[in-house]
Amino acid sequence: MDLKEMRAKLKKSLSETRYIHSLNVMEEAVKLAVHYNADVEKARIAGLLHDCAKNIGKDEEERLVRKYGIVTDDIQRQSSALMHSIIGMYIARDEYGVDDEEILSAIYWHTTGRPGMTLLEKIIFVADYIEPGRNFDVVKRVREYVYEDLDRCILLCTDSTIMYLIQKGKVIHPYTLDTRNDAVLTLSRKTFL
Repeated sequence: MDLKEMRAKLKKSLSETRYIHSLNVMEEAVKLAVHYNADVEKARIAGLLHDCAKNIGKDEEERLVRKYGIVTDDIQRQSSALMHSIIGMYIARDEYGVDDEEILSAIYWHTTGRPGMTLLEKIIFVADYIEPGRNFDVVKRVREYVYEDLDRCILLCTDSTIMYLIQKGKVIHPYTLDTRNDAVLTLSRKTFL
């Protein structure tokens, strides 16, 4: 499936707002890929499809978890915000024909991140956070650093997410904490070089 076909299919499966968000993330991911010398086409596809499972609904989510034998933990099962990235990887593979493991991994990890993220994973994680439709204080700070240091951006993003979840009284997935800690350790190694 080429990019034009992906866009047409995605537009049918998402709300208009979510589709625009996906296009914005794709554009941000391309800019970051160019700047950081990453694979632009992989960034384009991962950015476009990162939320391909966002509007599937709870029943369809449960059906796909059973279909693919997806193993999740209690925190993931309680949160469609976490499940959409996991299921999105399978939808991107089976419904959009994406067979590139790096793209699929970037879709899978775009919500929580993970320690030791690849460059593409970092780009999609950050692009999702800073796309032009996002407008809150921390986003402005992240945008200041986006062309200087992705790890600093990841730290700002995870700190913001953790604080938001605490304020809302929600659970924090350990992957988000691990991503934050990895960013702190990575930044501390950079200051000693």
